Order: sequence, then C-alpha cells, then structure tokens
Amino acid sequence: MAVPARRTSKTKKRLRRTHIKLDTPNLSACPNCGELRKSHVVCPNCGFYDGRQVVNTK
Repeated sequence: MAVPARRTSKTKKRLRRTHIKLDTPNLSACPNCGELRKSHVVCPNCGFYDGRQVVNTK
C-alpha cells in the first residue's frame, strides 16, 4: 500500500488548493435603470430584459 514518506507541509497543501475558492458573480449595469444585475438575467429592479419589459415589478 502506498504511504507518503513525509508529511505534506502546510505550504504545499495550500499551494495545491489555490484554485478552490469562491468566485464573485459577473455583474453588469442594466441598460434601462443602471442597476447592477447578473448577465443574461431579467433585471430585478425594473423587470427589463433585452430592451423590453418582461416582468411587472410594481
């Protein structure tokens, strides 16, 4: 059975895990109201998507 000869150091372990992290969502400004929203999603503030009213917010 394969067993490591030496203990993995904290540095080696952390370098191996550098890609395991949370990403921030890509936000873009709504062309209608200017509110930040996720791309390709209906604006939660005004309800516009692709230049037209899709959802009635008020």
